[in-house]
Amino acid sequence: MQVTVSRRHTEVSDRLRQVTEEKIGRLARYIDGLDHAEVHFWEHKNPRIADKEVCEVTIEGHGHHVRCKVQAPDGFQAIDKAYDKLEQQLLKLKTKLNRRYQGAPKAHKGVGALGAVVLAEPEVATSDEGDEIDGESSRRIVKSKRFAMFPMSAEEAVDRMELLGHGFFFFTNEETSRAAVVYRRDDGQVGLIDEAD
Repeated sequence: MQVTVSRRHTEVSDRLRQVTEEKIGRLARYIDGLDHAEVHFWEHKNPRIADKEVCEVTIEGHGHHVRCKVQAPDGFQAIDKAYDKLEQQLLKLKTKLNRRYQGAPKAHKGVGALGAVVLAEPEVATSDEGDEIDGESSRRIVKSKRFAMFPMSAEEAVDRMELLGHGFFFFTNEETSRAAVVYRRDDGQVGLIDEAD
């Protein structure tokens, strides 16, 4: 697996880069086809935050997309936490894939289980004084992501949402062939928004 390490507002030593590439590279053994991982380090500037080092890892390949974000006092502890979290997610995904391919009741034909679109939640820029800058709303899209969409059932979309740790998941509903979103409600249940005719 190819591992790309990047940084913003922090230093990544050669030793941390080497450890990161080795650890994240080992995760490829859980599922065939995982071919690329992006690891991004950045640092909180607020001195009151003890776990100021942030590590975001995204692993992709063969239609799978697994992501985590962790915080720790330093980069080495952050990559250890990320490794543990990703290992759990990949084991969970591997179990689901094994059940699906061995004829479990939830198995579906086609490529539906291999991909979907995950939209990034927009990051928000704010001033120290409040939520508006120069009288205008400070909300703006500062990051976007694109992914291939494949048809899947709403149940599969819920599984993918939980696996990624997101609050929502955008996909093509295989029953309607239209865009749909599953999302986590405030009451802990899951909602489905389906495109109208």
